[in-house]
Amino acid sequence: MIIIGYVLMFAPTFRDLATTVWSRDEQGHGPIILAVVLWLAYRKHEELLALSARPALVSGSLCLLLGLCMFVLGRSQAVLLLEVGALIPISAALLLLIKGTAAVRLLWFPLFFMLFMVPLPATLVVAVTTPLKSAVSAVASSLLYQLGYPVGRSGVILTVGPYQLLVADACAGLNSMFTLEALGLLYMNIMNYKSAARNVLMAVMIIPISFAANIVRVCILVLVTYHFGDEAGQGFVHGFAGMVLFMVALTLILAFDRGLLSASRRFKGLLK
Repeated sequence: MIIIGYVLMFAPTFRDLATTVWSRDEQGHGPIILAVVLWLAYRKHEELLALSARPALVSGSLCLLLGLCMFVLGRSQAVLLLEVGALIPISAALLLLIKGTAAVRLLWFPLFFMLFMVPLPATLVVAVTTPLKSAVSAVASSLLYQLGYPVGRSGVILTVGPYQLLVADACAGLNSMFTLEALGLLYMNIMNYKSAARNVLMAVMIIPISFAANIVRVCILVLVTYHFGDEAGQGFVHGFAGMVLFMVALTLILAFDRGLLSASRRFKGLLK
């Protein structure tokens, strides 16, 4: 009954997300994050069921009160940051009230990973995305110019031959970096690294890795547009370039991880 009530409570929220925020490129990672959270929780379900019930009534009640206040305020005022963010304290509260603190310790990563499903505040996105887009545009145009392509730049508008391309938020913004950070943290969780130093280094390096992956994506779109026309650049290839973004990022994450492995061997397992 508790699970049914939980699902019914958040069903309208997910319906609204599916028809608004998640339908746009900038926040299209939301359903993927949700699926990953469910998978991560499923991986631990046997261990969760095996835990003895030791309800933490005080901390569980406080978490539930906090989550309900966030949900009511967010739902009534259409603040998705609070409405979706309420998933975390309410989920933690149910674990505390049913199984106790051991359940939260067991499922801490799925709870933490829900953060990447919460829509970012528009003001924050704009403040961070604008300089990011400018930097990605500048590096991409400079790189292609050095390779001999007739590329010019005015702000975040790239000119290549007779075509003009606008570097959009989805191509080089905070949301793509946010998604790639989630990808990197998921990778570290699956690899089950115990070294705090290694995990911190990996988490920090994902920022320049995502920046480099965004540059590759923009370069691909510019090259496709230049060689095959504007329709090709804005059609299927545009979506495929988004896949390339994640493939490049994952490749760089794996390469950096291998570098850390070599370093850990040299320094006697410091980063294992």
